Formats: sequence, structure tokens, C-alpha cells
Amino acid sequence: MSSDEVRHGVKLSSLDQEVFPDAGVTKREWLDYLEAVADRMLPQTRDRLLTVLRVLRGQGPFMQKNLPKYTPDWVERATVWAERSKRDVTYALCNDLRTLIWFGNQRAIEFHTSLHRGDPGSGPTHLILDLDPPTDGPFTLAVGAAKLVREALRNDGLDGAVKTSGSKGVHVFVPLAPGQPIEDIAAATRAVAARAERIDPSLGTTEFVKDRREGKVFLDSTRAGGATVVSVYSPRHRPGAPVSFPVRWADLDSVKPGDFTVHTAPGLLGDGADAWTEEMPEPFVLPEDLVAEGHTIPIARVVAMHEGKRRARAARESG
Repeated sequence: MSSDEVRHGVKLSSLDQEVFPDAGVTKREWLDYLEAVADRMLPQTRDRLLTVLRVLRGQGPFMQKNLPKYTPDWVERATVWAERSKRDVTYALCNDLRTLIWFGNQRAIEFHTSLHRGDPGSGPTHLILDLDPPTDGPFTLAVGAAKLVREALRNDGLDGAVKTSGSKGVHVFVPLAPGQPIEDIAAATRAVAARAERIDPSLGTTEFVKDRREGKVFLDSTRAGGATVVSVYSPRHRPGAPVSFPVRWADLDSVKPGDFTVHTAPGLLGDGADAWTEEMPEPFVLPEDLVAEGHTIPIARVVAMHEGKRRARAARESG
């Protein structure tokens, strides 16, 4: 095909080039994949602030939040004040196939979305646990940790859906009824992680500092508030182009991350059934005991930051 192929009103380029080194996927195949999953992916990205990881030819990957000036006018967007950088940031809203294809043509590799939909003040739509096994640990550790999290949830009348992260871990999503305070959701996330750790402390840990985890799965409760999470069905910047893919709880023991790639995932979609929406329960109101316990648990990132400062100060004083 010529280099000026057009899809869904988007003029495409360099379709026969590998989309990034070691992907094993051309840009044409990349766009084919995005088209194949669009009906399932777009309802999840809709009205969420989008951050993408892009890889331009001859350059390393970089994260893009603020839309570039050459972005077409038809790409929906939202401008939000960023307190950390003290500036307005204009994010894309990936609300239609045309926008998804445009980003794919821009070599957007990963699609990360805000936890809230619409108004940032509305709060996260899901409580999320990111389960990250040790560097050399097998995927089965992440599977075991997911089961710990589910047990902790069910002990308090909650449940959720699970997906591969597209890397080496898994994500557990618990849908939330609207109107719950952001601070309470963050607290409950910490409490779920702590309760899962107590079920089997030899498998899971809430230790934020990596070199203290002793080969255990990190039960990451920091996906809260202004954080982002990789979207379900998003590809990842990894050799072989794996994707973040939903898995039914009943099938979790029989899968591995390499099962789900840009090449293989379209063939696993089936006829209409979507494991992500079918496995997702109705939204929950968080139990008071879970929220109360979470408010007694320090924020892991803050604890680690203060510990780092303490160590640095001690090193200066001893030197």
C-alpha cells in the first residue's frame, strides 16, 4: 500500500516500519490491533485524561501528557491545573476510533488513563491494586497475590475483576459507587493491601522500598487519587508487544503474560463477550471498617520519602 493510506479520516505514514525495536510488529499491524480492540477499549478510556508513552524512530520512549500543538482540532481534550508543575496541562480524551488511530499513527505505544472519569473531583471509579512480582519471580507469584487480594475483598463483601498488566504483574479493579471521598478510597486501598498481606505475609508485601521486599509480590496500593493506570487492552513497550488483557478469575491459573500480544489478542476476543465487563461486579460503597483501618495506615510513598531523607541526613552527619 502507498504511504498515504487513510483510515477513519487519519492520514497514515511509515506503515511497514517496526513500531518500536523488538516489537515484532509493523505500524500497520499496530493499527490493525487498535481497530480490533476499539469497541472494548474505548468505553474504558472514554472521558478519562490520557497519558501516552510514545516511541519515535531513533529515540527512546517518553511519556506525553500535554497535547502537542499539531494535534487535530477534532481530538477531544480537557485542560487541568497541575499543582506539581504549576501549569495547565491539556490532556487528550480518547473517546473515538479516529482519536485512537491518530495516536497509533503517532507511535503511541501505551495508553494510561486517569482513575476518574470527567471531573477530576468526582474521584476514582475503581479501587485498584497493582500486584508486582519480584524481577526474577514467576508470574504465578502475581496470580497467588491476586487471590490474596480477592480473599481480602470478599471478606468485606467486595469483589473485582482482574487483568494482566501487560508486563509481569496483574491489576485488580474494584468498581466504586460515585460520591465517595477520594481520601477514603485511597485509605481503603491501603487497607485491602494490608489485609491481603496479613493473609500470607510470605507471599505479599506492602513494603514500598524495593530492596526490602525479600522476593515477595509488592501489593501496590498507590494507584489512587491523581495516579494513572494502563488501560485494559493497551499494548506495552516490551519485546513482543504484550498487551494488558482481562482474564476471568477461573482462568487465572492457566495463563501467562506472553499469551496476550498485539498479534494474539484479537483472536482471543471471542464473539461479543468481554471478560472485563462480564467479570466486573456492580459498583460498591466501601465498608466503613475498611476505610477506618486505611486511615490508620501511613501512605507508603510518603513513608519511603521520609526514610530516604533520614538516611541521607545520617550519611551526611556520619561523613
